[in-house]
Order: sequence, then C-alpha cells, then structure tokens
Amino acid sequence: MTERLVTTPDGTRLWTQALGPADGVPLLLIMGANASAMGWPQEFVDLLTAHGLRVVRYDHRDTGRSTRYDTTRYGVHDLAEDAVAVLDGHGIGTAHVAGMSLGGVLGQLLALDHRDRLRSLTLMQTAALDVDFAGAMRRAVEGISAPGDLPTPSPEIVRAMAHRADPAPDRETALRRRVEEWRLLAGTALPFHAEQFRRWENTAIDHAGTHQQPGAHAAATPVPTSRGRELAGVSTPTLVVQGPEDPVNPPPHGQHLASLIPGARCVQIPGLGHALPSALHPALVTALTDHIGAHP
Repeated sequence: MTERLVTTPDGTRLWTQALGPADGVPLLLIMGANASAMGWPQEFVDLLTAHGLRVVRYDHRDTGRSTRYDTTRYGVHDLAEDAVAVLDGHGIGTAHVAGMSLGGVLGQLLALDHRDRLRSLTLMQTAALDVDFAGAMRRAVEGISAPGDLPTPSPEIVRAMAHRADPAPDRETALRRRVEEWRLLAGTALPFHAEQFRRWENTAIDHAGTHQQPGAHAAATPVPTSRGRELAGVSTPTLVVQGPEDPVNPPPHGQHLASLIPGARCVQIPGLGHALPSALHPALVTALTDHIGAHP
C-alpha cells in the first residue's frame, strides 16, 4: 500500500492511495460528490486487488485529507483535471477508470478531454453529461416532471441531501444522519444492513478527522449540458452500470448514457441502488473486471 500527496497545477493537494501489486494493471477509482476515497469500501477494493489490479483511490478536493477551501471557487471540470493529476502523481500513463455518481460524470469528461490516458471506462450509477442534474433535483422537490423521458431523483433523497450542510452537534448525530441517507440511497430491494454502513462512515470520519459532512461540491460550477453531444465521439471502451433501485439516477438514465457513447454497453445489477452494499460487491467486481479483461 502506498499513500501519497499529489499537488495539482493550481496548488491543490490531494490525498491518494494505491493498493495491490505494484506491477498490476492500473485502475483509478473516482468517487461521487462530497465523498472521500473511503467511499470505496475496503472490502470492495480488496476484491479488485485480488484480481491483480493496482487500485488507486483518492480524496477529492474539499473531502477527506485533501485541501479544503473556505469557498468553492472551482468547477466540475477542475475535479476531472484532479483525476489526471492523480495519475501523473503515481507515474501512470494510462489506466482503466471507474467512476460512481459524480465520479461517472468526471469519467465522461476524461473520455472527452484525456482519451489518451484511458484504457477503458466504467460509469456506475451516474447520468449523462446532457442531463441538467441540478435542475432535475429542483424539479424533484417541486413536483415538476423532467423534460423528455428521463426521471428526476426521488424527492426524499433530494431533501435528505439538502440537510448535509447542517452542522452535526456530535459524531453520533452525524453517523445517524449518514446511515439514514444511505438507507434511502440503497433502495428497498435488498435488506439494509445499517451496521455495515455505520462502520464505513466511521472509517470515513476517522480518515477526514471531522464528523461534519462535506458539501462544497454542490456549489462547483457545473459542466455545460451541451458537452453531452460530444459523447458521440468517445472512442474509449465503455461499460455503464445501472442500478434499477437507484433513487438519484433512476432507469433509464444508464441506458440513455450508453446510447450516447458508440459501442457502450449497459448492464443492470439486480438490487443495486445508489450505494455499494457488500452483498453486491461480487457482481459489481465481476462486471468491472470482465470489462477490463476484455480491453487490456
């Protein structure tokens, strides 16, 4: 295991960690908004390294042990450029990339702007660049239907996310809030194991050194939806993983995203919501490693 602080061109310091064999095939994991590297459960990462992969995960700016800013003066595009800095910091020329939620948005930007750095791309529980996500969240709470055939997030999860910025008076309150949010995100198809998510959130809190939940990414400048048209030119082999229980990007968001990228495949993992419960780790790892193996 290697831990390293990587400095981006704008001076942001990113905490990074590489696990697995030093000579393994590199896989960069990009977590979602306001989540640190610990958003990838250790058990999930261990399954990936058991396949011989050199897994690199990192804390986004304003999360975990990376640089935190008083105000959000960057955009989603900058978060994607941070991923390139992580590859550079570990001396990785090209890598397989897997991104979840906002991490999937960043993966799409990498495929457009840095296609020479990607061996393959896996986009998990995310939406296409042509989706106005902030607008969709607003319409969800206002009860307004989204234009076209793509559904909005569930109002319950939007309201829960809106309370992330509320300071938690103590660690126990923070843990209770986080676990209840995961209960909504995970969906209802599978039993929800609160103690598992509580353990993972305890790890994230210990890692960050604070129980207050990050929220700065909500103020990051979004990517223009016009960039969605550029996905027709993506040449990176792409797998889209759709969660049928996903309350943030419900079906058919995954199918829509896959339809925009030439040759992309969309797979649905039964029971998958907008979370990574251990019961689904084997299915997710199989989908991911099969895709990587098909595009060495």
